[in-house]
Amino acid sequence: MNEVIGRVFKFEKHVFARHADLYNRLATNGQSPKALMISCADSRIVPELILQAEPGDLFVTRNAGNIVPPFAQMNGGVSSAVEYAVLALGVTDIIVCGHSGCGAMEGLLKPGALDAMPNVAAWLRHSHAAEGVVRSCYPELPHKDRLRVLTLENIVCQLAHLRTHPSVAAGIARGQLALHGWYVDIHSGSILALDDQDGQFTPVRDDKPLPIALPHAARLAAHQTLDRIA
Repeated sequence: MNEVIGRVFKFEKHVFARHADLYNRLATNGQSPKALMISCADSRIVPELILQAEPGDLFVTRNAGNIVPPFAQMNGGVSSAVEYAVLALGVTDIIVCGHSGCGAMEGLLKPGALDAMPNVAAWLRHSHAAEGVVRSCYPELPHKDRLRVLTLENIVCQLAHLRTHPSVAAGIARGQLALHGWYVDIHSGSILALDDQDGQFTPVRDDKPLPIALPHAARLAAHQTLDRIA
């Protein structure tokens, strides 16, 4: 804790002092982040560092396995963060971010590994669909590759869950909300992004457009049907 106290002191005396004007504006005007990142709680993944974000740039919620439970009429931290980010803050982009070596995903691959952690096991039921995809579609993969594939499929699964939230579904339909699926390779520092064009995860490059899981585009299916009928 002495190390922690030293870091707090450094923030107060040095970091905050350098950004005093920014914090003053944020305290006076409030926050207006443009993106929500839903990332794993793994200590090696720091969303603000990955995006080189300043205070006020990024709304963040973190949990084991970067999970988004499907919408239900019950309170939950992730669901509340999503709803608040979309409806109160007006974010235009939501990123679901997984990573290499994810302990939560590894727990799903090891029978009995979560027996002593019933809460973790219950939480990870929201990743069972991804586990089923891997078991059914990639039966011959070695463990190392299975972990990577499960993590990627889990990102896809959580994006599907995200779309069940009314605030997200409405934002997508209006063309005001885009969804992103990212995978961070901790060893190399590279980021893969899900591309809606081919359903694959491709490397993010500074000389190419960012791959997007679901771009900004109005998707009012009923309205389009009415237009055709008219």
